[in-house]
Amino acid sequence: MVIKNTFLSNGDNASVSLRKLLLESCSLHTVLDCPGGTFQGAGVKTVVLFFDKGAPTRNIWYYQLDPGRNMGKTNPLNDNDLAEFIALQKTFADSPKSWSVDAKSIDPTNYDLSVKNPSGGEEVTHRSPEAIMDEIAALDAESAEVLQTIRGLL
Repeated sequence: MVIKNTFLSNGDNASVSLRKLLLESCSLHTVLDCPGGTFQGAGVKTVVLFFDKGAPTRNIWYYQLDPGRNMGKTNPLNDNDLAEFIALQKTFADSPKSWSVDAKSIDPTNYDLSVKNPSGGEEVTHRSPEAIMDEIAALDAESAEVLQTIRGLL
């Protein structure tokens, strides 16, 4: 299931109840944390939840996907980006990008499942002003091309 990453920690009653139900009636075994732009149309960070119905959750394996570039329409996710995730998920191995959490350690008052890598704080990568300006210029050029095509159709 693909969902906004805020679902993992929202404090509203509906989110808490859904997380409780998920943990008690399904074995949530993997949480794949994806960067913003991974899924077209979703400019927010998303997570992919992997679970099996019928048994309660015992352990949750987390993996933080970091393709090393900004994701988006012109720079989509590819098979190589997921190679390490696929290899590690087979055995739920720990790495600098992956770790396991015992479901017994999850706070039963809020069932917070947020992604917190014990290997270190979540590193924020800021683009340089030049990179931002280059992207704006490229988007402006693309918009100009689209407008020119539309004008040609009129």
